[in-house]
Amino acid sequence: MAGMTLDQLRIFLAVAEHLHFTRAAEALYVTQPAVSAAIQSLETEYAVKLFHRIGRHIEITEAGKLLEKEAQKILEKVALTERGLRELNDLQRGELILGASLSIGNYWLPKKISLFQRLYPKISFKCTIANAETICAGTASGLFDLGLVEGEVGQQYKTCLEEEIVGTDRLLIVVGKSHPWFENPVVPLTELTNVGWVMREGGSGTQQRFEQALENWGIDLSQLNVISILNSGEMVKAVVEDGVAAAAISELMLKKELQLYTLRAVKVIDNRNCHHAPVEIVRPFLKLKHRQRFQSKLSIVFEKMLVACPVELAS
Repeated sequence: MAGMTLDQLRIFLAVAEHLHFTRAAEALYVTQPAVSAAIQSLETEYAVKLFHRIGRHIEITEAGKLLEKEAQKILEKVALTERGLRELNDLQRGELILGASLSIGNYWLPKKISLFQRLYPKISFKCTIANAETICAGTASGLFDLGLVEGEVGQQYKTCLEEEIVGTDRLLIVVGKSHPWFENPVVPLTELTNVGWVMREGGSGTQQRFEQALENWGIDLSQLNVISILNSGEMVKAVVEDGVAAAAISELMLKKELQLYTLRAVKVIDNRNCHHAPVEIVRPFLKLKHRQRFQSKLSIVFEKMLVACPVELAS
């Protein structure tokens, strides 16, 4: 018995993904006859049908579904083994795959990557930037070596993801020049329900932390006049800068606007008691990794750097 090869598995997965022999061939930069031959060889070797040929299209069979699941595991393990072998030479080569939520990925993480690449200049990075929910899901599924998010990790991920604080950030409540708070930057807590708000989408770490702060202050989100819900912090800034709404935005994102005085951060005081103490929204930056998946040497070294010297706002 000759047995299946890795190339056959890669070709099979491409056909299973595209459900089309020609498109699979194009994706792999091989000929269509080579794809057909690989599938036919597997089917002959194991006396099974992997795909139903129905007219001009194909459908995966039950045997095909089983092979698809196992082939993905095999090729993932092969890729991790190859990475481990490449990294044996004192981190002289290798690639780290990260997922980061928007504020971290755009404003916090680049400094960390630059520092690491000064120490290990031949290491490359791939980083996906998305909202916190997407990064948690990707880290749980093995898409990322490490995930970096602001705020809470959903309960559905708690059992498989290990989390550790590697930095902190503040959310500032900001307004533009057209807003009445711009010239009166000390705002009673009870006034928050009397103005319009621009919010981030529900899966955003920024939005999660703002909603938690509101809850701690005894304010229900439904009490706020939400004018817009946007999926980009930069878009939130632009809308607030030119409009008459308020927003809670990461301090990391606001350095230029605060310096240019196009946005102003307001101080919120708790006027529900005699102390009138200021209130702040502080959130952690969390490093996530899977509790059971293989972790490469490169990932371990980068993780240690994050923990050893977290970049705080003061830096």
